[in-house]
Amino acid sequence: MPLPAIQKPGPLNIGLMGGTFDPIHMGHLVTAEEARQQFLLDYVIFIPAGLPPHKSKEQVTPAEHRYIMTTLAVMSNPFFVVSRVEVDKKEPSYTIDTIRYFTSRFATGTNLFFITGADAILEISTWKDYTELLKLCTFIAVTRPGYPLDRLDEITGKLLPELRARIHLLEIPALAISSTFIRQRVALGRTIKYLTPEPVEQYIKKHGLYKKEFVNCGNRL
Repeated sequence: MPLPAIQKPGPLNIGLMGGTFDPIHMGHLVTAEEARQQFLLDYVIFIPAGLPPHKSKEQVTPAEHRYIMTTLAVMSNPFFVVSRVEVDKKEPSYTIDTIRYFTSRFATGTNLFFITGADAILEISTWKDYTELLKLCTFIAVTRPGYPLDRLDEITGKLLPELRARIHLLEIPALAISSTFIRQRVALGRTIKYLTPEPVEQYIKKHGLYKKEFVNCGNRL
């Protein structure tokens, strides 16, 4: 996964955006671009999950389809790239393993920013090796305007008071869109135009994704 060449003084700032991306949609792209600009990221690397630890194979579209759709969605942005690191794994993908992977592959001093949903941060104490995780990277916790964040401060403040500064909030209006909503619309024969990039929309149509049955597995970023 080579990154485009960039000339800049000082260390790189790299955003890592993990997710099922089933399918990727405009909310993901707006989030990544806003994070890139607000946190001065040089690149955002999209990391489609191979087999998420909390889901079975039957609950998600095959990883190769999701990888291709993600690649189609980001190809017009020179600051976005897609990694196969989790797609090619045969075992469940844990965030700490992915962060360790990228830490070992970037030069010392590179700043890693992990972009995820604020709701996921509420469950961070259940993540594998979460204290090490917060030491290895800065978290960008994405939420939509008006989303109550009292519990976020309460939970992170009690568990990790010295690491609370490693978690930054980012409000994104477009997060009203979700992958679940798109799958529902496809299953019902409704349009998804402008909810996801056109190449992704066409890929879903070509391969008949999400049409056979309605899968209600909850909203996810």
